[in-house]
Amino acid sequence: MKGLKKIISASILVALASQINLGLSESDFVVSAGVIIFVTFLYYYEDINSISMGMLSAVMVFMLRLAVYQVSIGYNNEVFIAYMPEMLFYIFYPLLYKLLIKNGRKHNIGFVYLALISCDFLLNSIEVLFRYFIFADKSLIEVIPSLLVVSIVRSSLVLSILVAFNYYDLMLTKREHEDRYKKLLWLTSQLKTEIFWIEKNMDNIEKVMSQSYNLFEQISNNKNKDNWANNALNIARDVHEIKKENGLVVRGIKSITENKLNDNGMEYKDINNILLETMIRESKNINKHIEFEFIMDENFYTEKHYYLMSVLRNLIMNSMDAISESQFDAKISVVHSVDEIDHIFKISDNGSGINENDINEIFSPGFSTKINYETGEINRGLGLSIVQYIVEEQLKGEVKVNSKLGIGTIFNINIPKIILEEKSNENIHS
Repeated sequence: MKGLKKIISASILVALASQINLGLSESDFVVSAGVIIFVTFLYYYEDINSISMGMLSAVMVFMLRLAVYQVSIGYNNEVFIAYMPEMLFYIFYPLLYKLLIKNGRKHNIGFVYLALISCDFLLNSIEVLFRYFIFADKSLIEVIPSLLVVSIVRSSLVLSILVAFNYYDLMLTKREHEDRYKKLLWLTSQLKTEIFWIEKNMDNIEKVMSQSYNLFEQISNNKNKDNWANNALNIARDVHEIKKENGLVVRGIKSITENKLNDNGMEYKDINNILLETMIRESKNINKHIEFEFIMDENFYTEKHYYLMSVLRNLIMNSMDAISESQFDAKISVVHSVDEIDHIFKISDNGSGINENDINEIFSPGFSTKINYETGEINRGLGLSIVQYIVEEQLKGEVKVNSKLGIGTIFNINIPKIILEEKSNENIHS
């Protein structure tokens, strides 16, 4: 529904802007400002259906021009036919645009500028030739050189608008990042205190473990029977104290992250950008050559951004662990798609894969295939059991895994739209 509103809004603006036009000959061929609005929407809104927008814009431009002519001069059949070729421009522009400007080239502003000039000039030339052959208007051939100038001017105006929008977005993003950085510093300073209590509790846990082992030794060797009850009571008392202090730590961390951070939400495209930058940096740190692919179906705003980022980050880190330093064709993909009910995330890699015997155990608490048998150290990030808990319990979704040893692993996550999306924010920029 939101995409349809964008298409209709864009088409109305294109039709209105098309009334600002310039005739280059005595025929009905004109160049208008509608193209500037049309291309701006096409570039800036990735989630919009460009083919549908092109067709609706063509119809609206045609109908509005016809209506204006009828009100000012009067209707006749020749005008109806004469205005129709202009529709070809808007119908075929998205096809040529998509062919030339793919996702990887979109950020190369120089290439985009040349592509816009090419699209504009080529499609205007096709319209002129169409009118020449259908209506036998020989005077139109003379305007073809002028079309190059028109293409350069219109594309320059589009480029100026895009640069202005990108600069504005950059300023907003910079401000948001500065605010987040300040909050992060404040958060870190407070978490340092909680870490102190966690470290203190580690010492207490070691003490309780030692007491428990001593009691076990006494019971096993049937020694100091008179002290068993007392020792057990002391252990229970110490465990209770550890539990109380852990409760205070958990309450303190929740208070800091939920109240003091005061971070309402984030757009999915920003989550993608943060993950991509972080994972590229992480792969370089661990000396692995990995190609990352992030594909987004449509942008959305969510207040569950920490949950989503934690889940995706952990699964990507698991994929990175499954890739060896010697693998030079390594690739990790995070593909997002949407259906009527769910947001769907597919995280895949071409790493070592998971043993068939381990597939049913990977979501078990404490399970890991990444154990250093020399040191006993386990590297498991959040742990897949936590990933499953966040997805299924906090986000009411579902997580599945498919893996083949020596080929790679795919995690599929489905999360309901109603849980993940926040409808109150309408300022989504794709």
